[in-house]
Amino acid sequence: MPTVEEFINSQAEQFEEELCELLRIPSISTDPAYRGEMPRAAGWVAQHFTSLGFAAEVIDTPGHPLVYAESPRIEGAPTVLVYGHYDVQPVEPLNLWDSPPFEPTRRDGCLYARGASDDKGQFLTHLFSARAWIAAEGRLPLNLKYLIEGEEEAGSASLLPFLSANLQRLACDCVVISDGAQFAPGQPAITYGLRGIAYFELLLTGPSRDLHSGTFGGSVTNPANALATMLSALVDEKGRIRVPGFYDDVVPLAPRERRQFAQLPFDEKQYLRQIGVSGATGEEGYTVLERRWARPTFDVNGLWSGYQGQGAKTVLPSRAGAKFSFRLVPNQDPAKIAAGVRAMLAGLCPPGITMELVEHHGSPGVLVPLDSPHVQAAARAIEHVFGRAPVYTREGGSIPVVATFHDLLGADTLLIGWGQDDDNTHSPNEKFSLADFHRGIRASARLWEELSRLPTSARL
Repeated sequence: MPTVEEFINSQAEQFEEELCELLRIPSISTDPAYRGEMPRAAGWVAQHFTSLGFAAEVIDTPGHPLVYAESPRIEGAPTVLVYGHYDVQPVEPLNLWDSPPFEPTRRDGCLYARGASDDKGQFLTHLFSARAWIAAEGRLPLNLKYLIEGEEEAGSASLLPFLSANLQRLACDCVVISDGAQFAPGQPAITYGLRGIAYFELLLTGPSRDLHSGTFGGSVTNPANALATMLSALVDEKGRIRVPGFYDDVVPLAPRERRQFAQLPFDEKQYLRQIGVSGATGEEGYTVLERRWARPTFDVNGLWSGYQGQGAKTVLPSRAGAKFSFRLVPNQDPAKIAAGVRAMLAGLCPPGITMELVEHHGSPGVLVPLDSPHVQAAARAIEHVFGRAPVYTREGGSIPVVATFHDLLGADTLLIGWGQDDDNTHSPNEKFSLADFHRGIRASARLWEELSRLPTSARL
């Protein structure tokens, strides 16, 4: 019989073709026009687990189906829960795609399609690695559970109720998620920290109708002016957020972390060129990587008010609005931040303006200890396959389910992305390196071996 790695190498073409099958299903969770495609994608995923001898089911929810699967139980062996999502982002603007988004196309060593990197290609590496173990060894070295959802790109509304109702069913020693990127091409990474988020919408209403700015300007509070003033007051000229109590619970970067970040092969000038800017600002006293990964931030995400058409219109708008968010670091409480923001904005709101603050969603940041045995097992598996040790990074974005897994299951999460920063996730021409796809399968297979050697939790 072939070894696990020999089987993976022999099945490279088959793995790519199966990935293409899933990529051809336009499982866009946020667009009602594609609602019928969601059960089709979920069924495809469930059938592939069933073919391995797993107990697999498609679970209906008020939104889109969840797929849950379990390998045959091995008593006394560690248990790992793999999380991923089969839903994808919308594809617009369609005219910017070089090939149709749901017709997978190979170019320059990459596979181009919506969902290739986020997240179909990445979560499938963990399915195919399980197939390799079963084909080569007849069994897995540990217990695997898979939770693949269809609403990640739409807010995961159905996920928390399912988790809360199935704690024992989902009990595990650790969670594995591949839905991100390496640090750089050929430089794998383990993400041990995530920022959280607190997201708001501010709506200001002034006069009962738009007014002539010449006739009424100077005698009526302008909602657009008020909006600009209120938003600018939330952050000072040094990049420090002014919300009272905002920094009370911030966990500072440890000296060890700052040294590790400083040693990473990061070129700030190249980074700025890559995103198309000639310079940037941020919180004083911190490097670009520290600000991206481990410091809290405030950003306006959208603005609207007044006349938006061609040419000029001298209007004093009756309404103005903005969407804005704070990225939070571990120990910051989104509810506490929301209360501080509400109180501050209420105090800033000028006469003649009615304020409405909508709290859209929030989640805390997460840190996994670097000395965790699960982290070290992942590092060994990745180094074995990629030929170099992973670097340890944090991630500026938020994956709310990670905090949920930690809170409800008491399990640390291994964030080991196989993608690249330029994979165009959420943008036209999304891609996934086929070399990284196959390395991800091999690294996943090695990870199961490394994790199988660790003791299992007493609660399992």
